Amino acid sequence: MPDQATFDALERSALQLRYDLLEMVGVGKAGHLGGSSSLAEVVAVLYFHKLRFNRDDPRDPTRDRFLLSKGHAVLIQYAALCELGWFPRTELQRVKSLEGLLQGHPDMATPGIEAVTGSLGQGLSIGVGMARAFRLDRKPNRVYVAMGDGELSEGQLWEAAMSASRFKLDNLVGIVDCNKLQASGPTRDVFDIPDIGKKWDAFGWNVLEVDGHDVRQIVGALDAAEGVKGRPTLIVANTVKGKCFSFAEHNAAFHNGILTNELYATAKADLDRYAARLAGRREERRS
Repeated sequence: MPDQATFDALERSALQLRYDLLEMVGVGKAGHLGGSSSLAEVVAVLYFHKLRFNRDDPRDPTRDRFLLSKGHAVLIQYAALCELGWFPRTELQRVKSLEGLLQGHPDMATPGIEAVTGSLGQGLSIGVGMARAFRLDRKPNRVYVAMGDGELSEGQLWEAAMSASRFKLDNLVGIVDCNKLQASGPTRDVFDIPDIGKKWDAFGWNVLEVDGHDVRQIVGALDAAEGVKGRPTLIVANTVKGKCFSFAEHNAAFHNGILTNELYATAKADLDRYAARLAGRREERRS
């Protein structure tokens, strides 16, 4: 298990990703603030602790693969790729523009993006194909796929889940961002899927459940998944949609909402307060 300094660094990384996210959403244009922010800690742990890759070559064939099946949340992935230096920070100001590199859903023209996703339910199928290919080629690469809980209503996803179990793909890890909200409201009201963990267990997966905003728990689950043999692992990450943005938390309106100048200022102040709390906790541990 990593030391406390590592966990502190991961918390700071997740916070920086949210600052970058806010910069990309900006004022006056629609942006997926809610579902991107709920994944900040998961993405921070993956990119700055778990994934194996070559920082000098995003296409190094020995790299692990991360697929964002809920592609509408790609802004949080862009934030991580930017922090890795894989494209200039100036691109954050040009998101979803014709002249910009970063589009509203993942595109393989962007360094670090592994597949075009966003048509919900397809990402796990791609991940199964990658994991199966690595297994056939006897390569050690691992594959990680992040899905939304609303996305679980897609039938193709469950076909992929069965396939992963059938082929014993223990090099595959699925992560469900369980923030309990989707574009049109609470998932329980739109298409209720109770007992998510039990369903994946019934499909033959090793199932773990974590607080998706606790970097220590996320690291522990990802480490544990590497020790599982003969079946894939599914991590249910319980999260808050819009985490750290007071007006967006638990609010479906900010699945793809528009920020006014006032809301932008509130969001910035929210992040500054959260940064101060993190710094305060670190100082308490030192004293």
